[in-house]
Amino acid sequence: MSKGIKSYFITGLLVIVPLYITIYVLTLVVGFMEGVYYLLPQALRPDTYLPFRVPGLGVIFTIVVVLAAGVITQNFLGKRLLHMAERLLGKVPVLRIVYNASKQFMETFFAKEHEGFRKVVLVEFPRKGVWSMGFITGRVSAELKQKTDEETVSVFLPTTPNPTSGFYIVAPRHEVILLEMSVEDAFKVIMTGGMVTPGGNAQRPADTER
Repeated sequence: MSKGIKSYFITGLLVIVPLYITIYVLTLVVGFMEGVYYLLPQALRPDTYLPFRVPGLGVIFTIVVVLAAGVITQNFLGKRLLHMAERLLGKVPVLRIVYNASKQFMETFFAKEHEGFRKVVLVEFPRKGVWSMGFITGRVSAELKQKTDEETVSVFLPTTPNPTSGFYIVAPRHEVILLEMSVEDAFKVIMTGGMVTPGGNAQRPADTER
């Protein structure tokens, strides 16, 4: 394979693979939303009374349900109902664990005052002299504070090229270096193994040796 063909092939991969992954994930999300639509009774589905199938009803239905849930739970009666439902779930062992963990994750992820996944950092890991990029996920628990002699923070270190897995470490705050890099740019660096810089340009190994 000549250098020209090889270059075209690599360029094609850089275009096709991200598009394929994006479309695949989008298809999964839309498919899930379409599945939620079928939770409605047959009599309440609009396509029951139409001579043709209307695409996208599942997505619209899911968005409407989420907005309605937000409106209802922001008033007094909705909060009382939600509190009662949570108390009932709290009595079921397995569901209690799943619900509480999911709720805490969502509250942490969307809370504006929380630091979780909003700070990119460098820490020495897995040994001294070797630096890994990660994200501050929050403050440590009260028990960990009591067990350590210094102020620490919780850090998540994603793996390359799959950032959904990684390591959770508790690091001394003074050993954590904050970066000005955005979370999005940090994920680009991690997923490409450092081949893509925050500026969006690919970096060749030879460039680092100069």
